[in-house]
Amino acid sequence: MKKIILGILTIGILLSCNSDDDSEFKINAQNFLIFGHFYGECFGEGCVETFKLTDKLLFEDIADDYNGQNMEFIELENDTYEQVKNLTDFFPNQLLNQNETVFGCPDCADGGGLFIQYSENENIKSWRIDQNKDNVPNYLHNFMDKVNEKIALINN
Repeated sequence: MKKIILGILTIGILLSCNSDDDSEFKINAQNFLIFGHFYGECFGEGCVETFKLTDKLLFEDIADDYNGQNMEFIELENDTYEQVKNLTDFFPNQLLNQNETVFGCPDCADGGGLFIQYSENENIKSWRIDQNKDNVPNYLHNFMDKVNEKIALINN
């Protein structure tokens, strides 16, 4: 009888550890999402816009580095955070399983690109995505729209 109870408990624990929630994109104190756009043939402040979203805060990169290599973040107001905090709801988990880091040809035809960086427990993944949806997988389209929407909200 003890073996049966132990077996049932073991199976229950294993099943609870393998819940679908483990694969969801979650922002917390250690995890963050960096999102932005970049345009090479452009003049002015809006050419490179990059933001960092955490579980409680939103930051803006003031370095505006086209390549996304040198970022220097400052904290934005809570009202702005509230407008964009749900961006992670649209993050395509498929992206985390991709070996590719570049989708399409970002900014090759002066159409711009998106910069996405995801950090989970100090494991950082980055992608550069063409703004032209014809050049990227369909599963990215909704997320691309949301990133562009959130950048527009922040800049207004």
